[in-house]
Order: sequence, then C-alpha cells, then structure tokens
Amino acid sequence: MIKQCTIKEPVSVSGIGIHTGKEVKMTFHPAPENHGYKFQRTDLEGEPIVNADIDNVVDISRGTTIRQNGASINTVEHTLAALAGLEIDNILIKIDGPEPPILDGSSKKYIDALLKAGIQEQDAERIYIDLPENIIYSEADRGVEMIAIPANEYKINVKIDFNSPVLGVQHASVDSIKDFKDQIASCRTFSFLHELEELVENDLIKGGNIDNAIVVVDKVIEDKKLQKIADVFNLTDIEAPPEGILNNKKLHYENEPARHKLLDVVGDLALIGHPIKAHIIATRPGHKANVEFAKKIKASLKMNKRKVQAPKYDPNEEPVFDINQVSKFLPHKYPFLLVDKVIELNDESVVAVKNVTINEEFFNGHFPGNPVMPGVLQTEAMAQVGGILLMRSVPDPENYIPYFLKLDKVKFKRKVVPGDTLLIKVELLSPIRRGIFEIKGTAFVGDNIATEAELVARITRKEDA
Repeated sequence: MIKQCTIKEPVSVSGIGIHTGKEVKMTFHPAPENHGYKFQRTDLEGEPIVNADIDNVVDISRGTTIRQNGASINTVEHTLAALAGLEIDNILIKIDGPEPPILDGSSKKYIDALLKAGIQEQDAERIYIDLPENIIYSEADRGVEMIAIPANEYKINVKIDFNSPVLGVQHASVDSIKDFKDQIASCRTFSFLHELEELVENDLIKGGNIDNAIVVVDKVIEDKKLQKIADVFNLTDIEAPPEGILNNKKLHYENEPARHKLLDVVGDLALIGHPIKAHIIATRPGHKANVEFAKKIKASLKMNKRKVQAPKYDPNEEPVFDINQVSKFLPHKYPFLLVDKVIELNDESVVAVKNVTINEEFFNGHFPGNPVMPGVLQTEAMAQVGGILLMRSVPDPENYIPYFLKLDKVKFKRKVVPGDTLLIKVELLSPIRRGIFEIKGTAFVGDNIATEAELVARITRKEDA
C-alpha cells in the first residue's frame, strides 16, 4: 500500500511574479491526509482559500489561473508540477500576493525547497486515478492531440512543433513521474521574441528578465521595439541574433522547451486532484489544451463513479476471515449463515463473498423449477456482512448479537441464481454510535449490481437481548 505524503515542516520561497512583477513570499505548510493542494491568500481580508481544482480555472492566456472565494492565484503550473513531481499529496500554500514567484522559470527551486523541508509519509493510502478507458482531446485546426491511456503508473510523452527554424520538432518524455525531479524540473519557461511585443503592450511580464525565461529569436525585430523589451527585462546590453536564443543563453538540454511543455502538462493535470495511472501522449500541448484535457478526464471519472465499481476478487488470495473465523463473529449458523469469507476489511467498509449453490436450503421451496435467491435473503446477507463490520468494534464479539432496525432504498436489479458468486460490499454511512450503525450495502454478480439497500442495525449484549 502506497501512503499519502506531505512535508515535515514549513518552507518558504520568495521572488517576483512573472506577469504581475509583484514581490511575493510563498510558504509551503504540511497538511493533513486527504487535504490535497490548497492556496491561501494571506494578503486579503479573511485569508481566503483557493483549492487547486480544475473547476476553479478562470484564465489560461499566459499560464493557468485559478479563482475561488473572491481570490485568484495566477500561474500555478510550476508550483503544482513540483508537488506532483515529488508525489506530495497534501500541502497548504500560504501566499501574500496574487502569483507565485517565477524564480528561474522552472520548478527546480520549488523542488529544492520542498526537499529541504523533507517529505513526510502519512497513514492514509494514496488515492490514484485509474482511467476506465482511453481519453482523447484534440483541436484539429491547431494539430493538438492529447491522449490518456490506462497504465500502471504515470508516464508522459510530449511533442512540440512551432514551425520554428530554431526549435524545430522536439520530443520529451519521462517513463515514470519519479524521473521528473532529475529530468524535467530544471527546464525553464520560454517565449518567442516577437511574442514579447504583445505581452509588453498588454502590461504583462512585468517580472520577466533574462534569468527566468528563455527567449527564442526566429524573426527580425525593429531596434526600437527591441530596446523596449530590453527596458522591461532590465538589460543594458541585448543581443538578438537572426535565429537563436536571446543573448546566446545556454540551454540545459537541447530539447529544454519540449521538457518545459512536459512540466506544464504535469502542473496543469495536477488540478484533477490526484495522481493519474496513465500514459499521457501530448502533441502540441498548451495551457488551454491541458486544462480542457484535464476537465475531460475529470468528467469521465464522474461518469465512472456513477457506475459503482465492483470489488476486485482474487480467489487465490488469503481471505481476511475464512468461514471458521466468520462463524466466531456472527451468531448465525447453517443454514442461515450467508457469508462464506471476508476479503477486505477496514474501519469504514467490508467486502465479503457468498457462493450461491443449488444446495442452499431455500431453493427447495423458492421456485424449485427455476431457482432464484430470495431478495430478502440477499439483504439479510448484507446485514450479516455489516454485522462483521460492527462486531469488530467491540473486544468480545462472541458476547454480542446484531439486530435489524430499518431497511430502506432497496433495489433488486438482477436475479441471483445457483452458480453465482455474490460480492457484498458494505460501507458505513455515519459513525457507529451506541452500538447503532447505518450502512449502504451493494451486492454484485461479476461487474453488475444485483441488489442495493441502506440498513440500520445495532448490536446488543446477549444477556440484554
């Protein structure tokens, strides 16, 4: 079982936002299990929280901006990429301005700070996104295509093509998200020199300079406009070759722009909320495509959640409780013990197996010529499975007995016949109080729901029954 992670202690980074040009201090704080990524604007009244959620994206023009509770956080992708790349699950990011510091234009300094704080494993199991099927997003007019293929881990391939004689067609990839820190994190943001004209005119990149961005030159630009850009970048000496990198800045990798696009993909997809078990193949990605792709993945997961997933059952695995152990928990005995073994058990849920055979006593009278397991006995099986969940909450279950109090929202969706294997999942709907518990039971045959119901029961000492 892979556990969730946070950091051991708070750690801060400071600098200017690339577009706002405002000095900002941002502090990463440890966060509890299942907290996820959250920003907190400490400079605003009430210090509002902004969840790093794809549904909160409001702008993707020159980076990814999220907004909630009247507060915005601009250009979140490099920060989120660092968190996702280190497989950190839970973090609170307190920030005293509207935009994380650009630092060197990559995720490396965030990575360095987080590693300095230390990674802390937590008790809860990490939640992964398992895709139900291939998910595809495309923009035919721009040649954009993004594909997520179900896989055992998170791997990414990126291809970029800007029709530029300087960049050409570039590829970048990581075979595991664990490689992000060493192969991708240091790759800096980039822009074309001719694009900077528009950004300057629109009062953006106020915090831009030659140290936090790679500027690609593939078109001749007028001296007057070049000087204006030099002023924004605080450069006394600017060299713009006809084709190349502004001021002949050295690249970390020959394909550093493609690697940075991969970094952006990781950061934007982190807004889905959990790490993805998928192979991502991205052709000509950008923030718009990344965000729309992430929304499509999230929508698919919502649809898939509505289709309740059957528990996985491997008869070769050792059960949590075999029939002999089940008999010690439950007072029921043959022919009314309707649980054969328990295969999953925790404080919130339990999964058990009931093998339905023609030898069941009830088939003698329940449609002998066309045997069907009575629905009331299926709900009784759910109650017994729920009883196991309840009985484990007391130290001496042999001295207690469970009783039905209420049955509600019962639905019989398919018949259960001899030869079927019922997988019964029972989940707590509310905490156990005074021996009374509310549960949701779902019985599956294969991947299909046979029966579902909500039940209320209680346990009582045998001498008080």
